[in-house]
Amino acid sequence: MIKRFQLGDRLHDQPDHELVGVIKMPETTVSPLRAIVKRVIGASLALLATVLIVYLDRDGYRDANGDGLTFLDSVYYATVSLSTTGYGDIAPATPSARFVNVVIITPLRVLFLIVLVGTTLEVLTERSRQAFKIQKWRHKVRDHVVVVGFGTKGRAVVKTLLGDENIEPSQIVVVDTDQAALDAAGVLGLVTVHGSATRSDVLRVAGVQRARAVVVASNRDDSAVLVTLTARELAPKAHIVASVREAENVHLLKQSGANQVVISSETAGRLLGMATSTPLVVDMVEDLLTPESGLAIAERPVEPAEEGGSPRHLPDIVLGLVRDGQLFRVDAPEADAIEPGDRLLYVKKVTPAEQSTR
Repeated sequence: MIKRFQLGDRLHDQPDHELVGVIKMPETTVSPLRAIVKRVIGASLALLATVLIVYLDRDGYRDANGDGLTFLDSVYYATVSLSTTGYGDIAPATPSARFVNVVIITPLRVLFLIVLVGTTLEVLTERSRQAFKIQKWRHKVRDHVVVVGFGTKGRAVVKTLLGDENIEPSQIVVVDTDQAALDAAGVLGLVTVHGSATRSDVLRVAGVQRARAVVVASNRDDSAVLVTLTARELAPKAHIVASVREAENVHLLKQSGANQVVISSETAGRLLGMATSTPLVVDMVEDLLTPESGLAIAERPVEPAEEGGSPRHLPDIVLGLVRDGQLFRVDAPEADAIEPGDRLLYVKKVTPAEQSTR
């Protein structure tokens, strides 16, 4: 049963086994056929080991017929013994045979039964395995990305991180209150945390204090402000990106500590307005924002040979220049000459021209 925490509980102070159900680690899936084959092999090995032990010590066993044990008798005894049937027609008679039964065959019997009822035991041990994974993850997680909200925006964020940014799924933590959304994130191999990101202890459990970036993709602006405030308090150096629906709330997100704010509704509205008169412009913008194909906006460091020159004279289509964390458009006076340490925002070709124009 998953423990339900009260409002006064401090999740980050709870032992790891109490966080099973709050944190969920991605599972490695195994096909049913493979799982069955592994259990059959395990049971067969236990049976074979018992047969060999009994056959090698066959003189220490008494047969009801009194004619000694053959190899077939050893197989028969091992089978009825491991299955705990025990007819008693074959039994260890000498002290050495009985000692071997206690020390070796009894553990093999237990192993055999464990293999047979493996499905039931997997359910019983799932909590322990999850607790161990959580403990290991909490001690090792560093420089990860926390995504708050796994709705439409959150899914797009994760898709971009996994695709264009080449971030490993284990380096992304999703925080949400919707279990169905968390299950969908778990399918992608992401670590998930069930709870409201407006609570500092939930963000602590997600390791936000050690995260390199936090993406706030909640559906409500007031929640986004509170999450940003809480995340900034816990992670002063993290890069926080937040999404809001209304432009009037941008300054609240900035004051709360967001490094960047994206206005989702107004951006979509502008694209919809442009589509009525210049639909091809919208297609090009969508192409630039889709990293999988066509053209994409990317960032790269300048090369030594490019220093001192103008970004407008480079083979790449340069849109802007980043210097000391500040962005200058390519037509700005500060971007006339490239300096060491600058980074370029440019249009990158993702797919060959003949493919992207089809």
